[in-house]
Amino acid sequence: MTAYDFVFPELETERLRLSILTLDDSEAIYKHFSDENVTRFMDINPCKDLNEAKEIIQYHIDDKGCRWGIFSKKDHRLVGTCGFHCWIQGEQPKAEIGFDLAKEFWGKGLMQEALLPVIAYGFEQMGLSMIEATVEQQNGKSIQLLNRLHFEKEAELRDGLFYYYLNRTI
Repeated sequence: MTAYDFVFPELETERLRLSILTLDDSEAIYKHFSDENVTRFMDINPCKDLNEAKEIIQYHIDDKGCRWGIFSKKDHRLVGTCGFHCWIQGEQPKAEIGFDLAKEFWGKGLMQEALLPVIAYGFEQMGLSMIEATVEQQNGKSIQLLNRLHFEKEAELRDGLFYYYLNRTI
């Protein structure tokens, strides 16, 4: 099965429902990614219009990987997104994990809650042997989260970014 044939399921936690983003989510994605607090440490500028939000979703649809919208079970609002990109299959399959969360939800443990089943899914269902992450040096909250999730930081700084990885444990 190739990355393009892979069907990514909805995932659930106690407080969250994660579902693969579709163009139907454009308005929620526009609102989310128009906030500079969300895009501050990302390689995108805040969304200026609905078309830019559609382009973000389409990018993830076309990419080898996936992007889940993270929705609150309580009120069905989009609180963030997460997923895998740059999925490399083969002898040592790996993918990079990415995530973002609306500022009003920072510090509530929601991203860790969302990433635990995503990471498990990556190792158990996608067959990844390694999950990578890149983080800007100033992004303390993401660094703390990756440390809590037991990612290891590479010693060398590259392109002004910290590189983290998590190996599959057998």
